[in-house]
Amino acid sequence: MHGQGNDFVVLDGIRQRVSLNPTQVRAIADRHLGVGCDQLLIVERAASAGNDFRYRIFNADGGEVEQCGNGARCFARFVLDEGLTDKREIRVETASGVITPRVDASGRVTVDMGAPRFDPRVVPFLAPAPQLTYEIHVAGLPVEVSVLSMGNPHAVQVVEEVDRAPVTTQGPLIERHPSFPNRVNAGYMQPLSRDHVRLRVWERGAGETLACGTGACAAVVAGIRLGLLGDEVRVTTRGGDLVIRWPGGESAVMMTGDAVRVFDGEIEIEGEE
Repeated sequence: MHGQGNDFVVLDGIRQRVSLNPTQVRAIADRHLGVGCDQLLIVERAASAGNDFRYRIFNADGGEVEQCGNGARCFARFVLDEGLTDKREIRVETASGVITPRVDASGRVTVDMGAPRFDPRVVPFLAPAPQLTYEIHVAGLPVEVSVLSMGNPHAVQVVEEVDRAPVTTQGPLIERHPSFPNRVNAGYMQPLSRDHVRLRVWERGAGETLACGTGACAAVVAGIRLGLLGDEVRVTTRGGDLVIRWPGGESAVMMTGDAVRVFDGEIEIEGEE
């Protein structure tokens, strides 16, 4: 499946047992020798009776992560299309908390991504106190970033021209910057107007992807806090457009976009228990 070109292998862990180690995840994610994906998603039964499913996310490098916005939309379409639920709005447990995706009649999906978090301890980010922006040094040069969590860590820069932004060269250095103990997603946002931005993201553990849902949420939140954007923004990524809404404060960020099924298949994984 894919959401705006951010692509996923989605596994049904309810009607079959799924237990994968990092090497097996990397084998599936390999675009030449496996299926190929940015992230691998596993649908599981919820741990709490008040929720519908549990959602696990593994990056292409085999590491498990807390959140993935584009994946959440694909997750919601998958469980509905597979008949695992007849609900169009579901409560889904993730490593960073509960999210509530809703599939509308057109097939597009809106996800309540929860409220953004700015406390450096939550991100986590090694800074003494919350600030609007921070200066970090990357390859000996100062870089101004907005830092926040959308269930996973983000460092967002405002750039003049996103096509010329150093996403593939500077992005990996920011991802592994010592100020981010759990690494970070590096976003590059070009404001076009108060309701439209362009965005590229170097994703932790996956590299640059065609779209990043939580990255789009983080970029819009950062832009709103900087006074650059209104409370509803179209985010144009290389894979397509997302719509992000955030009224500010402790309100949840709402994300709307596509969720597309590409093909179904089976794969045998060496070493699977």
